[in-house]
Amino acid sequence: MNLSKREFVQLLGAASVAGFNARAAHAAAADPYELAPPFKGAGAVSLLHMTDCHAQLLPIHFREPSVNLGFDDQKGRLPHLVGEHLLKAAGLRPGTAEAHAFTYLDFERAARRYGKVGGFAHLATLVKRLKASRPGALLLDGGDTWQGSATALWTNAQDMVEACKLLGVDVMTGHWEFTYGQERVKQIVDNDFKGRIEFVAHNVKTNDFGDEVFAPYTLKEINGVPVAIIGQAFPYTPIANPRYLVADWSFGIREQELQQVIDAVRAKGAQVVVLLSHNGMDVDLKLASKVSGLDAILGGHTHDGVPVPVTVRNRGGQTLVTNAGSNGKFLGVLDVQVKNGRAAEIRYKLLPVFANLLPADAAMAELISKVRAPYLAKLNEPLAVTEGLLYRRGNFNGSWDQLLCDALMDVQGAEIAFSPGFRWGTSLLPGQTITRELLMDQTAITYPHTTVSEMSGETIKTVLEDVADNLFNPDPYYQQGGDMVRVGGLSYTCTPGAKMGARISDMRLGGKPIEAGKSYKVAGWAPVAEEAARSGSKPVWDLVEGWLKSQQGAKLKPRRINTPKLVGAQGNPGMA
Repeated sequence: MNLSKREFVQLLGAASVAGFNARAAHAAAADPYELAPPFKGAGAVSLLHMTDCHAQLLPIHFREPSVNLGFDDQKGRLPHLVGEHLLKAAGLRPGTAEAHAFTYLDFERAARRYGKVGGFAHLATLVKRLKASRPGALLLDGGDTWQGSATALWTNAQDMVEACKLLGVDVMTGHWEFTYGQERVKQIVDNDFKGRIEFVAHNVKTNDFGDEVFAPYTLKEINGVPVAIIGQAFPYTPIANPRYLVADWSFGIREQELQQVIDAVRAKGAQVVVLLSHNGMDVDLKLASKVSGLDAILGGHTHDGVPVPVTVRNRGGQTLVTNAGSNGKFLGVLDVQVKNGRAAEIRYKLLPVFANLLPADAAMAELISKVRAPYLAKLNEPLAVTEGLLYRRGNFNGSWDQLLCDALMDVQGAEIAFSPGFRWGTSLLPGQTITRELLMDQTAITYPHTTVSEMSGETIKTVLEDVADNLFNPDPYYQQGGDMVRVGGLSYTCTPGAKMGARISDMRLGGKPIEAGKSYKVAGWAPVAEEAARSGSKPVWDLVEGWLKSQQGAKLKPRRINTPKLVGAQGNPGMA
């Protein structure tokens, strides 16, 4: 269904700015995708920002989380607001197109009404319009671009490399890109991207001598203004993903080194300094308070579509912190007016990319068809039909993840299943056919091996405690940005605000308490150990595909979504 003109105009409610009246713009503009540049001429700087598209070349549905808990200093502040709480903070009206873009509210009805989001052909149209209206504007890519789809995996990321070159990406940093292995990453950066796209990451060094693996920053001139873009790749790559894939490189937040880079580019004359970050928003908020000299952080990794930027005070003044969502749903627009050698005014907008509002760019559509053509029959093979909504996002579980856990337990004969708390993966509406492509949207990684092992009750608790600390540690620098491991079969109680080692309790299997010294059969997938890659075990998509096909054409829905009993989270604005 096409949007009415009134609904079309309402999209501008998503355009939130620092020091700018969003409601006034909402009333005044006729087309949110044809915004007049707020600043013109010399001193006008514009940066476009996309992040975490996870190789989704086509329009998709993607449900935002109904649970995104924050505690201590993070409670009640962005990005830990969901549903009505988020709408209130951003000044958005329920029931509108932008409410659908930014929240899970009434997702099924709204998705059928407003259609799919993203798609590189539609994104390309928007990028071209904005670059035309903002002379000199650069397109920045925050990473997690080459991974997340079947075709990206099968082409070794080449489909996304070609799409990004055609899209006009100017500067990029990374995270899941590194899971293709350091040799493949360097091959792309040094050859495919040469003279086209700059890959920046100040915080990736060689293990032996601490040399820079990539350029730490790039210095560009936009309308007479020297602009520095510093890269911050995901700092925990060798922990969250297999270390053997980047064996020669070290990562980290490297706060002090970042300050040195900021000081260096300022000394070289940069009048606008931006961090292109893949830290996750909580880490960026802390980092912005600790360093000085950054005008803005264009952030990614945690997939938070944040309509209102957060201003963080620091010893050097203030820094605007943003996060531009995921799956190609949004495009951020940062406009800066420079006067007397400094950023005098900064405005930010986060625009939802509705596929039925933006015509497909012909050249990009042609490229997408070309790269998909050899795989179409394989991609489109039907596996099952879903009876309920399938989605992934949420701190504790999603229906897609529950389906994966059900398959792992059934096929492996396990009592318990663990599935990683990945935040990528498209959503399916009830009645939609699960094709091989849509299954791969949940599982397409370079280390997809399935596992089955005996674990003691004590080990199971340790695993859950470790992941919970990653998610709920009050110090953002100890968070790695994923969600809680998804659990099948096992029930438990979680107290997110408790101390490390005390968050998980009352673990039960079939109603009986888990015994610390007893052994249990546990299935899983995506192990980060190198030995697992050599095991020859079945990749998760093969296991789940066989399980789906065995359902004899019946409509599927996961067993009851297995979420823990939460203690101390009542009234938290990060929970529906």
